[in-house]
Amino acid sequence: MNPITRRQSIKSLAALATIQILPSRVLGLNGQTPPSEELTRGIIGCGGISASHLEMPGRLMALCDVDSKHLARRMKDSDGEKNAVTPYSDYRELIARKDIDIVHICTPPHWHAKMAIDAMKAGKDLWTEKPMSRTIGEGAAMVKAAEKYERMVRLNTWFRFQGTLYGSGMRTDLLKRITSSRILGWPLKITVSGVTGFNWKFFWVGKRNLEVESIPEELDYDTWLGPAPRKPYNHHRVHQTFRGYWDYDGGGLGDMGQHYLDPVQYLLEKDDTGPVRVEIDADPQDADAVGTWRRITFTYADGCQIVLDGENKDKQAKYIEGPKGWVGTNYESNIPDLKKKLRELPKLPPVITDFHETVRTRKKFALNEENGFWSCTIVNLGIIAHRLNKNLNFDPKTLTFDDPEATALVNQPMREPWRI
Repeated sequence: MNPITRRQSIKSLAALATIQILPSRVLGLNGQTPPSEELTRGIIGCGGISASHLEMPGRLMALCDVDSKHLARRMKDSDGEKNAVTPYSDYRELIARKDIDIVHICTPPHWHAKMAIDAMKAGKDLWTEKPMSRTIGEGAAMVKAAEKYERMVRLNTWFRFQGTLYGSGMRTDLLKRITSSRILGWPLKITVSGVTGFNWKFFWVGKRNLEVESIPEELDYDTWLGPAPRKPYNHHRVHQTFRGYWDYDGGGLGDMGQHYLDPVQYLLEKDDTGPVRVEIDADPQDADAVGTWRRITFTYADGCQIVLDGENKDKQAKYIEGPKGWVGTNYESNIPDLKKKLRELPKLPPVITDFHETVRTRKKFALNEENGFWSCTIVNLGIIAHRLNKNLNFDPKTLTFDDPEATALVNQPMREPWRI
């Protein structure tokens, strides 16, 4: 049975609506801080992306990293000593604190699911970096944990509800009104490429035959690897360049995929399902180091397609194409008076885009673990096809492929002693 479905019964919906676990500070119990005050936060992972999380709303209580230099830098950035921020090298100590409401996960993706599930089990709401999970199975486990422990989750990509889509000059909310109206017809094809405003960051590639280097004194490399296979240390495996290795991420697709593809999923009305076929045009891949690809095509059961044109080969590509029309960058279109029609189209229903409102009301954030699972699954489907250099058929209900080697990558083993 597919573990990622909508709530199975009205009875369970009613139960979830009435039984809600909120932080004591939010409820204002026992003299604690009332709802008007800030919620409290801890950040796990003090690499480059964590700098943006320092500035997020809420009182920062703790920082954690297995690299003492990274930890010291973020402590300094946060004025940690003055602000009573506690440093940790073990994330389990941070999530054990009863005075922390929200945990931010800013680690490489191979740690996301393990830390997220442990944090949710400890009663924390979750603000996690993209991609949501490194594997499809780990993402499914995160969805189950959020439901089991009644936790709120936010993924740190925002283009479905805020801002313009990178170089496209377009907003997802306006595009959603266009696709929902069927002005362009159905099914639709959406092309993600440099031509339509997107760059796949192909510099995130690995190196083959890495030389063994001495582990720096400041880095607990064994814990950095965590659930990933044990491999000799080389500086290119960790920190900024980790994305170039299958064990930790999936290159530029892993890095940027959920940013680019979550809005696409939303536009195609696929928030609760995935593609049924993925086709790859790439060279055979190394077993360890991620390389580049030329083209990846995802096809859904209803005929909708997502095309990732890594080579920017199709110079005439439009961002969205349907049987009745198209929309290109900056809303260029062959639909007469499109801007006028946009003003006449129904507005979208409101969604929560303030995570602290989500924490207080226990109403789901706009991009949460459920719809985020499926946009992350698109990314992971592409990574699996790329890694194996195979075209694959996928069953979104069972989360399995028609190829045993591909299905084996849905749930990958974790190194002892780490388990979900």
